[in-house]
Amino acid sequence: MRILITGITGRIGVHLAEALIADGHQVRGLVWTADPGVAKLEGLPIDLVEGSLTVTEDVCQAMKGIEVVCHLGAAFQAGGPFSNHDYFQINVAGTFSMLEAASQQRVEHFFFASTDAVYSKYPAGGLTEPICEDVMPKTPGGWYALSKVLGEEMCLGYLRSQRLPVTIFRFALVVATDEILDFRQFYLSHWQETYENRTTEAAVETRQQLFDHQAEKLVIARDENGRSYQKHILDVRDIVQAFRLAISNPQTVGEVIQLAAPEPFVWETTIPYLARALEMEYIDLRLRGQSPTFYQFDLSKCRERIGYQPQFDIFNTIDSALDYRSRVQVGSSELI
Repeated sequence: MRILITGITGRIGVHLAEALIADGHQVRGLVWTADPGVAKLEGLPIDLVEGSLTVTEDVCQAMKGIEVVCHLGAAFQAGGPFSNHDYFQINVAGTFSMLEAASQQRVEHFFFASTDAVYSKYPAGGLTEPICEDVMPKTPGGWYALSKVLGEEMCLGYLRSQRLPVTIFRFALVVATDEILDFRQFYLSHWQETYENRTTEAAVETRQQLFDHQAEKLVIARDENGRSYQKHILDVRDIVQAFRLAISNPQTVGEVIQLAAPEPFVWETTIPYLARALEMEYIDLRLRGQSPTFYQFDLSKCRERIGYQPQFDIFNTIDSALDYRSRVQVGSSELI
């Protein structure tokens, strides 16, 4: 099939392009002029169209002859910095242009990449039930999340009004290469910064415990009752698997589908594992006066609809990250 990927030079797009080409598809990418990320696509038989999501003519040019769209391109929280205007122009207006062009082209399947930022995942006591995409309300807390909610609604609107076959994938926190090794909530310095200016009685006690340590360490984060923090992430390679399973699958049309790792991870088992791997010390600490991280996703729908079987739990992801970092360091030393 002829597949258009926006955001093709990003950490998801590159891997998705490689996999789709391996599956025999023809891949086109919409890229910024002089995008340095194009170098990552070198050697791949990809039709690159220069342009911007914010320019209607560029979007229409990229859409010509396309059968499937994987709309990954967006202004996102870890990039930028982006203004509220940027989020609107790129994520909202850009998605509108993509949907208009896809509708005119009568594409067979349109995938929209959304985010778990649309949920309120951090109530005072943590969540007691797994998040189900068809039950948990959307409560966007910032312009990035709001732009994705608006994008979702536009997609479903085009499904209803134009019969455009759309599927919405909501991603958990996405990690690639060695990113998990730098996850800030694993580290003492993050919590020192978080508590540095807090003055409540509970926070003062926790701050004192945090600043009893000077050198960087890892932290087993717990809530006020001693329950280990828990989080659900998503490895890029599992995202690629989901797209491969869902393309042209009619059971996904009109659906919002949450994607995540095989299971959530908890700090109390992850931090000792990471500490051994990085040869670092760790401390075990109750973080008082702090809304805890404690949630997981119900993956029933993605398993039933597309046969999604994610492969990369936190330990697989850490091992892969360590291997990647080792190879990058070896490569760098060889250039010296």
